[in-house]
Amino acid sequence: MSSKVVIVGGGVVGSSIAYFLRMNDPTVDVTVIERDPTYARSSSALSAASIRQQFSTPLSIQMSLFGIDFLRSIGERLQIDGSKPSIDLHEGGYLFLATPAGESTLRENHTLQRALGADITWLDRDGLAARFPWLNTDDLVAGTYGESGEGWFDGYGLVQALRKKAQALGARYVADAVAAVRRDGRRVTHVQTAHGETFACDFMVNAAGAWARGIAQMLDIELPVFARRRSIFNVSSPARLERAPLLIDPCGVYFRPEGTTYICGTSPSADNDPDDLPLDEVDHALFDEVIWPALAHRVPQFEALRVEHCWSGYYEYNVLDQNAIIGEHPDIDNCIFANGFSGHGLQQGPATGRGVAELILHGGYTTLDLSGLGFARVLENRPIIEKNVV
Repeated sequence: MSSKVVIVGGGVVGSSIAYFLRMNDPTVDVTVIERDPTYARSSSALSAASIRQQFSTPLSIQMSLFGIDFLRSIGERLQIDGSKPSIDLHEGGYLFLATPAGESTLRENHTLQRALGADITWLDRDGLAARFPWLNTDDLVAGTYGESGEGWFDGYGLVQALRKKAQALGARYVADAVAAVRRDGRRVTHVQTAHGETFACDFMVNAAGAWARGIAQMLDIELPVFARRRSIFNVSSPARLERAPLLIDPCGVYFRPEGTTYICGTSPSADNDPDDLPLDEVDHALFDEVIWPALAHRVPQFEALRVEHCWSGYYEYNVLDQNAIIGEHPDIDNCIFANGFSGHGLQQGPATGRGVAELILHGGYTTLDLSGLGFARVLENRPIIEKNVV
């Protein structure tokens, strides 16, 4: 008898899990329950959709190295009847900048990234000025730039390609919210939707993104993942920045090209970042008071900027350490969590999908060991220290 797997959440993470399950074992019965089949409020569709290897922890780097390999080969991996999807992957690189206070951390991170095979170049101040002549380097000492393997892409296109391929492989998608989860001792037995459908399961996966905490509470599990709103601004400027990357300023403000315009944003301060803010609102004060002054300082040509469009999306924010929680909880034998990516879900989705599929099919990881992201660190209050939180 084939195993029944119910995945709650059909964004990039949930659909990646469905894809890898069916690719590796076509006998597995996979049902994906997705509350919003339009993905209008999905983090997969509303993010700035980028990928980098410039992290400070080995596992995050390794997950993104697999992620870029997956994105580069998406046409072959996710083709259906010869029709190959495209996500407009643009390997424009990330550029992390450092003032004197951040130089040692940047150098330490760069050494680790290079050791793991990431194609990252160290640039001193003169190197920055030569490579990016439009950049104000007066207060900088160095930067690190992704020569390849880093950039941006169509996040909505990725989730659609994964969903369609999973469906073509036999995964069933149900458009509904989850209303209840039934347990029998240490096992989940059924998942019930708001419209009354009930799905028996041998395994349940919580991949519900910004709504994952509510699903966990149905199992009497406390998950430290909250919906945190992030506002993104599309701006026009007369600036013409040759070979502009996705730039991360030392203050945390970022921007990247988007055709002839630019996308920019930053995280709000910790004391102004409440949970569950409405997505139909945008933090214009953040742009006026933080983002625009930082951009105008770093790129003098950005003195003249105009907001053309703006929107908000949710980070599924892990308040412990802003890293994903992947794996089983010790109180339940057949429920796997894949939550709390804190803005990294698109780039870490492929590695997560592969890893969770391995847990279900083989009882453990057979490629990249993701156990360092498991629930134990949450229960023992052992946060992973990531020095490149963006």
